[in-house]
Amino acid sequence: MTESNKPYWNRMVPELTVTDLSASLKFYIEVVGFSIIIRRMEPDFAYITLGEAQLMLEQYHPDGWNTAELVRPLGRGVNFQIEVDDVDQIFARVNTHSVTLYRGLTDNHYSTGETTRDSRRARRKF
Repeated sequence: MTESNKPYWNRMVPELTVTDLSASLKFYIEVVGFSIIIRRMEPDFAYITLGEAQLMLEQYHPDGWNTAELVRPLGRGVNFQIEVDDVDQIFARVNTHSVTLYRGLTDNHYSTGETTRDSRRARRKF
């Protein structure tokens, strides 16, 4: 939501097909801290938000956007960057819920392509 309390809509929002929407919502809502702004039952779907970050989650169904057989682990090769106010707080909740992560919390430095001395940006990620 923006300060005016009107919904903020990103121009591009990833939609993820999931095999267990209830488990996915539990993770994103209870662990990470997202909120549901749209919930539909047929097909089972949720549009979720955390600050200005947004995702759509849809329960797998035969008429969905299924371009090939879904094989676990789903989402291989996808990396989402979500800017949050307090990554340490989210990381602590992830640990409290015993979520197994691909890698721990790290500080990475990326070039922004600029030629100035401060052209590298630091990001904490997990």
